[in-house]
Amino acid sequence: MRNAAMILGVIAGLVGMIVGFFGYGFVELVDRYGEIEGLAEQVENPELIKAASILAPMLAIAGGAMAHARALVAGMLLLISAAGMYYAFGFGVFTMFPIAFAGVAGLLGIAAGKPDEPKAHF
Repeated sequence: MRNAAMILGVIAGLVGMIVGFFGYGFVELVDRYGEIEGLAEQVENPELIKAASILAPMLAIAGGAMAHARALVAGMLLLISAAGMYYAFGFGVFTMFPIAFAGVAGLLGIAAGKPDEPKAHF
């Protein structure tokens, strides 16, 4: 389970980075050149988009990277990342995979016990 959490978390972070690049870039583009009616209008909360563009993928990659050593903490980071991506960007064609991968990786990280112990974290 830890391996799956690691791989899914890193993939979620990498795909989330692509979504974040475009989200941050769109906000900056509209700020710099202004709105175009019906084509490029500023989002409701541009600071949220900017913050989520960096934080959500970073949490997913960090959670995936630490899944072997600290699966419980990694699972929490991955679930926070999935929630952040969902809250900032919504669930759509470009965000469904990073949100789903981070969410599943978070659940796997929380469910993983130590390999040499039959008990889970609790």
